This record gives sequence, structure tokens and C-alpha cells, in this order.
Amino acid sequence: MAEINDISDPDNLDPKEKKEAREKKDKAHDALPPIIKKIKKGGHGHHGGAWKIAYADFVTAMMAFFLLMWLVASLNKAQKAGIAEYFRQPMKVALFGGNSTGNRKDVVAGGGPNIEDTDGQVTATNKPLKSDEKIASETKTEEGSSDELKKLEQLKSEINLSMEKDPSLAGLKKQLLMDVVSEGLRIQLIDNQKKPMFDVGSDQINPEIEPILANLAKLLNSVPNKITIQGHTDASPYDNPQELEYTNWELSTQRANAARRALIKLGMDENKVMTITGFSSTILLDKNNPYNPENRRISIIVMKKGAETKIMTNQ
Repeated sequence: MAEINDISDPDNLDPKEKKEAREKKDKAHDALPPIIKKIKKGGHGHHGGAWKIAYADFVTAMMAFFLLMWLVASLNKAQKAGIAEYFRQPMKVALFGGNSTGNRKDVVAGGGPNIEDTDGQVTATNKPLKSDEKIASETKTEEGSSDELKKLEQLKSEINLSMEKDPSLAGLKKQLLMDVVSEGLRIQLIDNQKKPMFDVGSDQINPEIEPILANLAKLLNSVPNKITIQGHTDASPYDNPQELEYTNWELSTQRANAARRALIKLGMDENKVMTITGFSSTILLDKNNPYNPENRRISIIVMKKGAETKIMTNQ
């Protein structure tokens, strides 16, 4: 190796000698043993089957999910309500605790070892669980109430539309108030100083109000619902020396009855009226001003079936 280094840089040699020196250097390098460098590369490990298990679990879960969706879609509302009730009560007992009045642990019908059991036990609150028939009946009642509410809203729209179309009713539109209350659609004919429904202290309807009553009579006949008529006065006391015992109670009741007679005279079926009531000044439209003329009004309530039933059964 020293000899090679000596001739690796022959600066003082002539070209011929330089050539010979290079040849010697090349031969010296060729005589050296070759150096072989080996690079070890890491091998790829064996791919396991864990992904297959995860994929199989995913596919199984998706199949179960879509099967559940298909089963839920095939149930009617009563069956869904029954299933919800079935699972609601056991969870309540499990989470919050509770006792059964019987000797079985199964409070829900069909919830024990024998799924053919149709009668469940009564809980400690002494409230029997709802049967499928009762749930179906309640569901049907709720659907009926929703349909009935839509019909009342439709009646309200028809009354407003008729008021806009008829020029003779245009000036009376401000005296008509309508809203949906718990009993049904409430139609209120309010008084004002320019066009009062009744003269002061009188139960005689002003003829100028009859067009709107005629319009209502026709539209009320278009629905099967019964109605109640209520009379209201303002806080001004009834003052007539000849009728000392006559008060706003009698006046409001007689005004409600006068509205009933007028509606029947103008075409409404007389069997639609269930009750007439006088409230005097106990229910004010303007509570801040008990003497406001708007407190003098007639309320016609187009009743829901539930409200009709309560009146019929004295509830």
C-alpha cells in the first residue's frame, strides 16, 4: 500500500514515466482482494387474519341493523306503541327500583318465561298496565284529535275568507276575533262604540250585526261540531231603578240567548247549540280596562268531540 501511495502522484516524472506509473498503480489495485458489502433487508411479516374478523363483525352488525329497520317499518302505530310500553316499564323498575304487588318478578304482560301470558301484574302504584287494545284506542283518539284540529283550522280560514269576499262584512271584520282553545274554535263578536252589538243595557241585537251572524250560521252548519254560546259584559253595573234585581249576570245570559235565537233565525240548525252561559264581567278581554267596550262580547265555541263528551257526561 505504501508503494502505491508513492507512485499515486508522480509530479516530477515525464509523460512516459507517468504512464508507466499509472499502469503500475492500476495493477496494484487489481491485485487487491475485492470488497463485497452485503446489505441485509428486513423481511415482510406474515399478514394475519384479524381484519377478516373485524370485517365480518361489521357486515353482521349492518345486516342486523337493516333487519331491525325492516321489522320496525312493517309495524303499525298501535304495535309500536305496545312495544314502547313493554320496554318502558321494566327499565323504570330496573333503574329507579320498585315493588310488585304480586309474587312474580315480571310486571309486564308477556315479559316472563312464558311469552303467552297476556295479563301482567299491577305495580305498587296500583295502576294497571295498558293493554294493546287500550293503546290502540288512545292512538286512534290522538289521530282523531289531530284531524279534528285541522278541520277547526280550516273552518277558521273559511270564515276569514268569507269576510274578505263579502263587501257587506268588510266593516265588521275588526269586531271578529278567532282562536283555537282547549275546548275548540272560539269565535268572538266584540262590541265597539261605532257599531255596538247591543244597545246599553239591552239584549236586542243591533240589525247591523246580522250579516255576520248570517255568515256564521251558514258556515257552522258545514261542520258536525256542537257549539256553546257565552255572553260577557264590561264592569259597568246594570243601572235600572225599575229592575233592581237585574244584574250583568242576567244581561250577559240573555244576550247569549239572543245570539242563539238570531243564529237559528238566520239558518243555523237549532240542535247544534248545547249550552248558553252568561259570565257577567268575570272574564275580561281587556283586563287593564274593565270598562272597555270590547269586553262586551258574544263568544261562540265550536267544540271538539272531547269537550262535547264532558258536557254530556257532566264532567
